[in-house]
Amino acid sequence: MRKSILIFFIGILTMHHVIAQENSNKNLIKRIQEHGYPQWFKDAKLGIFIHWGLYSVPAYGGKESYSEWYLRGLQLKDSLRVNFMKNNYGQNFTYNDFAGLFKAELFDPDEWASLFKKAGAKYVLLVSKHHDGYALWPSKYSRNWNSVDIGPKRDIVGELTKAVRKADLKMGLYYSLPEWNHPLHYWYTDPHDSIGAYVNTYMIPQFKELISTYKPSLVFTDGEWWNTAEQWHSAELINWYYDLVGKDAIVNNRWGSGIDVGFLTPEYSAGIKVTNRPWVEVRGIGRSFGLNRNEDLEAYGTSSELIHRFVQAVANGGGMILNVGPGADGQIPLIQQERLVQLGNWLKINGEAIYGSAPYQIHEEEKEVFIHRIDKNINFNWVRNAPMKGIKEDDFSIEWKGFISAPESGLYTFETKADDEVVVYINKKLLINQKKAEEGTQSEVMGANTGVFNKGSIKLKKGEIYPILIQYKERKLNAEVTLFWRSKNIKKQIVPASAFFQDKNKTKAGISGKYSSMQTYLCYTRNNGNLYAISFEWPEDTLILNIKDPGKDAKVKMLGLDRELPWEYKDYKLYIDTSRIKYAELPSHDAWTFKISK
Repeated sequence: MRKSILIFFIGILTMHHVIAQENSNKNLIKRIQEHGYPQWFKDAKLGIFIHWGLYSVPAYGGKESYSEWYLRGLQLKDSLRVNFMKNNYGQNFTYNDFAGLFKAELFDPDEWASLFKKAGAKYVLLVSKHHDGYALWPSKYSRNWNSVDIGPKRDIVGELTKAVRKADLKMGLYYSLPEWNHPLHYWYTDPHDSIGAYVNTYMIPQFKELISTYKPSLVFTDGEWWNTAEQWHSAELINWYYDLVGKDAIVNNRWGSGIDVGFLTPEYSAGIKVTNRPWVEVRGIGRSFGLNRNEDLEAYGTSSELIHRFVQAVANGGGMILNVGPGADGQIPLIQQERLVQLGNWLKINGEAIYGSAPYQIHEEEKEVFIHRIDKNINFNWVRNAPMKGIKEDDFSIEWKGFISAPESGLYTFETKADDEVVVYINKKLLINQKKAEEGTQSEVMGANTGVFNKGSIKLKKGEIYPILIQYKERKLNAEVTLFWRSKNIKKQIVPASAFFQDKNKTKAGISGKYSSMQTYLCYTRNNGNLYAISFEWPEDTLILNIKDPGKDAKVKMLGLDRELPWEYKDYKLYIDTSRIKYAELPSHDAWTFKISK
């Protein structure tokens, strides 16, 4: 009887503890929400991200991969990285040995800060510790695994923080919550729920050491995706940080499931359309955040492409955190520097349409574009990128048409691996119909396999030619589609290029693809009572805007051109006469901003 009563009271106490904990979390989250978002961040629009660490020594990965995930590639025995390591550093070389090669001999924090200011950025975000656990400050929780004890023997966080603030920019710090190689919890290897000791005895003390030492205006956490905010103690940490730094403090939204706070951080996407909550498009100048020496020149894009992405983000209520990946010596690659300067030069002319601006009732104007290309077969993994220039990263479609021929007669099983939607017809027979889009998460953007397999069978005769139609739709995040086949004597393989033809007579190899997406050509912002129309295409004679009548006293100018432009309003559209603007007068060749003021 006494034992039963004791168990009863223990149950009651446990229940009260759980309720008290839930109420405490609710109160903490309420405090975070009441803190809101500082005005400086809403006005800033542009920040510079810096991924720099031991991974900057090899600076290598697949052309579409994140080079800062080098250690994880080694853990997974990725042949590309493993072979690169053996061939260039030796059979017995380990990831930890990169610390001796990370010398940062050309690192000049004042030079970096000056470049970022020239780029038009208003804040800087440094990766203080990535998933490999190597800290860029003298953390007592990472003895012999930080930039003062081993490597450059410098407090990178401290030096850059001082330089950034001297340049009158805000300073922010990225901090990875988990680590791949920590003995208390091997992230991705140990059970996800076994993080208690790691969080309480290592992560929380180290996080507080970092933040209390440098007091950043912005904190960007990452790696949260396998665990809850409660397990990370996120609400407590955010409130502690807000109390420490004050009203200028802001956090991002990557703090674990169960808490929805912080600015949104879509990554390598076509952007989002949210105006009631701050958000930034997070991307590198190339495909990777850390420097990837295996990237092609095309990966860096042009100044026009960068400016257009940035303007689209601002017009849709967001901003951009644009990443640079310095080399191990501390020099930011010259092509990355060039892109930053080009963006900054454009902002010098057009900044009044950007900084402190808000979306107009019409965010942007789009048109559908189509690009035709002959592909040798269907074997694509674009990860988080567009399939080609001129097509958006998200919400694009492809229709492949052609003919297929089998090397032998028999029953063939075709199989697709696709993210998101794919439909396959052969000889007008529907074989595969994957209509349900895969729901990925932003955290899967590093290259996780998110594709789904579907299959269907059909009998084919040797030498016969059959029409084939494949329709693919990409929604958000990762993008991949591959077509396999197998038969009695053919093991499962990607359908080879030798099986595809553009014509019935088999005179032209390949399959014809029609790629399509929406393309933005005009964006709007508003600021200080003025309306700004930013055109990505030069209007040869007339710029036509689908806006309300600005009134007969309105004045129209192009930023960077010191004179008014003639205009008229008819048929519910504003017509701006640009015919008298000479080429030599153009202040920019990337995008042109027209200011409509009353």
